[in-house]
Amino acid sequence: MNMTRREVLEIGALAAAALAVSPAQLAKAASQATADDLYGFPATGRLTLLHFTDCHAQLMPIHFREPSTNLGIGNAFGHPPHLTGDAFLTHFGIQPGSVEAYAYSMVDYVDLARTFGPVGGFAHMATLTNRIRSERGAENVLLLDSGDTWQGSYTSMVSKGDDMIQVCNQLGVEAMAPHWEFTYGAEQVQENIEKLNFPFLAHNVKDTEWEEPVFKPYHIFEKAGTAIGVIGQAFPYTPIANPRRMFPNWSMGIQEMNVQKQVEAARAEGAQVVVLLSHNGMDVDMKLASRVTGIDVILGGHTHDAVPTPQLVENAGGKTLVCNSGSNSKFLSRMDLDVADGRIKAWNYRLHPILPKYLPADEEMATLINTIRAPHMQELSRVVGTTESLLYRRGNFNGTFDDLICTALMKQQDAEIALSPGFRWGTTLLPGEPITMETIYTQTAITYPNCYRREMSGEMIKTILEDVADNLFNPDPYRQQGGDMVRVGGMRYAIQPKGAMGSRISELEVNGKPLDLKRNYVVSGWASMGEVDGPPVWDLVRKQVEEEKTVRISGPSAVKKVVS
Repeated sequence: MNMTRREVLEIGALAAAALAVSPAQLAKAASQATADDLYGFPATGRLTLLHFTDCHAQLMPIHFREPSTNLGIGNAFGHPPHLTGDAFLTHFGIQPGSVEAYAYSMVDYVDLARTFGPVGGFAHMATLTNRIRSERGAENVLLLDSGDTWQGSYTSMVSKGDDMIQVCNQLGVEAMAPHWEFTYGAEQVQENIEKLNFPFLAHNVKDTEWEEPVFKPYHIFEKAGTAIGVIGQAFPYTPIANPRRMFPNWSMGIQEMNVQKQVEAARAEGAQVVVLLSHNGMDVDMKLASRVTGIDVILGGHTHDAVPTPQLVENAGGKTLVCNSGSNSKFLSRMDLDVADGRIKAWNYRLHPILPKYLPADEEMATLINTIRAPHMQELSRVVGTTESLLYRRGNFNGTFDDLICTALMKQQDAEIALSPGFRWGTTLLPGEPITMETIYTQTAITYPNCYRREMSGEMIKTILEDVADNLFNPDPYRQQGGDMVRVGGMRYAIQPKGAMGSRISELEVNGKPLDLKRNYVVSGWASMGEVDGPPVWDLVRKQVEEEKTVRISGPSAVKKVVS
């Protein structure tokens, strides 16, 4: 069965009223939806694949605002996943003001967040996972994780990922692929793998001395009378996006030819369905799907894209379904497959938002999470200020939480300019909410958090911006090495994403004056690829919030304009 448009969550009563009521009224009506409205599913075949990705160690329900800017370049322009806001809602036929609009977009975000409440949380994901296993039979369900699981929270940082290992074992995850996991260092990764109840798959990580695979490349599962080959694809550019010193003897890459080799090996071993469990990013996955044959489904992550329907990609051997399941434990995707005669005859898919308002917490998982968090609650719950502004990060350019971090870097380190990495992870705070240390850690919890203060020439600053822009906006997905634009404080610029390499950034100014390429500026930043002795960034942000008491983000955007 091919879905022509979408078969995602629908609240039918809203459609007829859409033209007559406001978004706030729609939200009020939508809030009356039941769990059956949201999580009912027309089953297909016997086999079910469940998938989540990029949870970034968010054990508890949180708020997470989807991006307002997610630009596509070249063939990706104007196509999923590069649609946001009203364009996204229109493309997927989602009703403004509905629970779907809240889950998938930033339109009317604050009003809808106050109507529908927080999202995610592993105790609530466990409830939905258990419900699906009960309906389908656990022997017919395969739960997969595309990684970025062990990083992004205080408890994960101090336990070196052990909290997430306990939770994923309890949830019944059956395989995972990695990225941020590597930032604990090679030795710690190997120690953590020994604790897993499931395989850690990554065909594209090799030992640099012997060119031997470091991890298991794929695993064959037997579910619903079907052999499923799951191939793991680690983030190809981890040694560029994160400090190589943490895994100096491992090499990575897309390794397209090796993907094909693993597909053929899994098929030769009897796999009737082949799944690539990927941390490539969705644009890379779609290019890969067009060039490698024999992959039935790609369950992907890295770019945090929440796309309601799979993208069907043609290649020389047939077609591949490419899926991406959002981030921050906010979604669980479900794909039902009818497999006969060694091939997929029909399928059905839904990207389920995890909404605690409609999914009660699983008691066993909630108990485990509370046990994990209990020793740290004094630090996590410490209130250091409040916010009058919506604080968020996700998007191609500065978010308001990035602005707060940049302000802290400049003021606490007496710098003219701040540079903060274009990380995609980080939760959202609504206006009026307290800023706790837990909130700050959700933006900063990494194993290389130390801040630097150094002089940089204007020419070097421009080069940094140009290099990151080429990484983000290169028309070849295989040359997009992860992350969004570096966040900046104290300066502004114009950008032409479709421009030539080295010519995308213009109109640079520092504190209202044109950037002098020959002058040296005092720059503060964090998350350096080299070792740094400065204070951890969360200390600077804490001090800044304590001084401000009430955070208000105002002033012009760091990006003057985006030139088409």
